[in-house]
Amino acid sequence: MNTERASGAPTLEEVARVAGVSLATASRALNGSSRKVNPEYRERVLAAARTLDYSPNLAAQAVAKGGTSTVALVVADISDPYFSSIASGVMRAAEERGLIVTIGSTERRRARETAMVRMFRGQRPRSIILVGSRWAALGSDRELGDELKAYEKAGGRVTMVSQPQLPFRTIDIRNREGAAALAGQLIKHGYRSAAILTGPGDLNTARERAEGFAAAFAEHGHPIDDRWLVTGDFTRDGGFLAAAELRRRGLGEVELIFAVNDIMAGGAMAYLRSAGVRLPEDVAVAGFDDIYSLRDITPALTTVSLPLELIGRRAIECALDDEQNGDTRVPIYGVPVLRESSPLIVRA
Repeated sequence: MNTERASGAPTLEEVARVAGVSLATASRALNGSSRKVNPEYRERVLAAARTLDYSPNLAAQAVAKGGTSTVALVVADISDPYFSSIASGVMRAAEERGLIVTIGSTERRRARETAMVRMFRGQRPRSIILVGSRWAALGSDRELGDELKAYEKAGGRVTMVSQPQLPFRTIDIRNREGAAALAGQLIKHGYRSAAILTGPGDLNTARERAEGFAAAFAEHGHPIDDRWLVTGDFTRDGGFLAAAELRRRGLGEVELIFAVNDIMAGGAMAYLRSAGVRLPEDVAVAGFDDIYSLRDITPALTTVSLPLELIGRRAIECALDDEQNGDTRVPIYGVPVLRESSPLIVRA
């Protein structure tokens, strides 16, 4: 008998016929339904699937299980080592649990974030994890919140690595506290005057870090004048241009430049070198995040170290823990790390 098929991939109906079971039984055996299948029938179905080289349909799995074996991960910028490190933690933790991660990057566009969540909802992942700062305008989250609530109402799980301003499980990175702790260490190290490359004013992560750092300097009697607060994009080029603007305003009174993330700090250092400013002899530099790609720059960068891969793991654990609810908050604190970019100042 010729068993070759005329065309196309094998179907579930063919698997059921070869196994001698009903279509419903074959579907439950292959698509992971919670309804139990007789072990003998299950083995017959699996054997038939191997013989026919049949691959289960993911859409059918979603119907049978109420969701796929996937996790949807939405990040602001996958090219940024901050987000790629967190994504790595998510993917490793998901793999240990037999899950596959689908990643989407919003390019820091609010409308794209909502559209991406809407698209992922249609794929019925077990969980949607969103990684990225919220914006200062609360109204910008209304449409996104509605999409996520509808997804959870259908049985999904939402976890955010962000500020806890939406009613979902949140890995809450304590930016203000981390920046204040860094400022306190630098003051102990002898610094009395600082400038801040603040990042975008409407981005909560940037605002919290700038405010925490400035507040700590003010509390120790060293307030930072507004002219030493320079905004810029949350990127390498943003740091480069912000440092250029800071130098235009005058660097003579500034002992230290704090950039609200390491990527901006790296861009600032690149500009300062191009302008003939010696680092750290003429001015010290500090950042925030401790991303791996800047750990080998010279001088080694003072920063606030965050356990980025661990944050990704925590996001998966929070998403899949049945005992966690929408009010769950998991705080993550950074640790100041002083390196060669901010040497000790000894005053007479």
